[in-house]
Amino acid sequence: MIDFDVLEGEVKKGKFENSYIFCGLDEELIKEGIDLIVKKNIEDSLLDLNCIRLDGLTTTFDDIMNACETMPFMGDKKVVIVYRASFLKDKTDSAGTKLYNETLKYLKDLPPYTILIMYYLFNDKRDTPKKSNKVKALDKVSKVVHFDKLKKDRYYKKVEEVFKEKGKNIGKVEVRYFSEKVQNNFNIIIREADKIIAYTKDREITKNDIDKLIANSSEDDIFDLIDFISQKKVEKTLDLLYELLSKSDQHMLIISNIENNFKRLYEIKLFIQSGERVDGIASKFRLPSFIVEKLINQCNKFSLKQLQKIMEICLETENKLKTSGVDKNMEMELMIFNIFMTK
Repeated sequence: MIDFDVLEGEVKKGKFENSYIFCGLDEELIKEGIDLIVKKNIEDSLLDLNCIRLDGLTTTFDDIMNACETMPFMGDKKVVIVYRASFLKDKTDSAGTKLYNETLKYLKDLPPYTILIMYYLFNDKRDTPKKSNKVKALDKVSKVVHFDKLKKDRYYKKVEEVFKEKGKNIGKVEVRYFSEKVQNNFNIIIREADKIIAYTKDREITKNDIDKLIANSSEDDIFDLIDFISQKKVEKTLDLLYELLSKSDQHMLIISNIENNFKRLYEIKLFIQSGERVDGIASKFRLPSFIVEKLINQCNKFSLKQLQKIMEICLETENKLKTSGVDKNMEMELMIFNIFMTK
């Protein structure tokens, strides 16, 4: 198993495998990895003939095998790309399991003129290929590439390139500040860059602009936590809670942030019930409209009564931690379970 940096080094040396499994959260980065391999193996004039793309959600084993077995046209290599190949994930239906087993067996007998690239996207940032039994099996017959976070200097440079490609210059200090605040995912980075470019128009980008439009990463974690709660994902909620506690032993601050976020959902729900529109709510909370839309989606998962009760649970937990010598982690777990039990 390798990462993007190693893959790039191998491509530069002209070293290629017969098949690759790409995985990660960042689809833009994965596509860049695919482009590196394609450009080194297929001439631009022959792309339509020797680069085959198959939708991993609808493809069949026969589709994959037929694409791989067909000889390249006027070239030495052909590349077959199976994108969003969800059958590579551990949890799939019977059809996905069958397709995975057939493909796993076929990878041992690929024609030498074919490079097969299949990729799938993680469900969230806490997934890793090492947790997947299917990926472990694939790693024995194929080259698995994990598209994780880029190293700092390379990350900053690539973020700066995103702005330059859109015709917007950004200072070195500002690009680092932006890079540290935004989630390290180029699908998200591109959207956030578009938002800042549209907001600043013809003037220079400042730190103040970035602060106005991009939430802190800690706020993102709390948003994710509440999103998992709204979706009734107990295990993911607890995993994120433990991660937050491991980063910082600040139980009171975490509870306060959770309570404040649920309070905001309660207030937004009241505004919605009174007929307030998204733009009006965005103006009241000084938030971008797309963030408000996400918050509305969250608050729709709860009733006003539930939100009131959840805020009470947070307050009770906060008081316990202040006034007694209880096990803080245990009380935080209990708080999460009580929130899930709220009706």
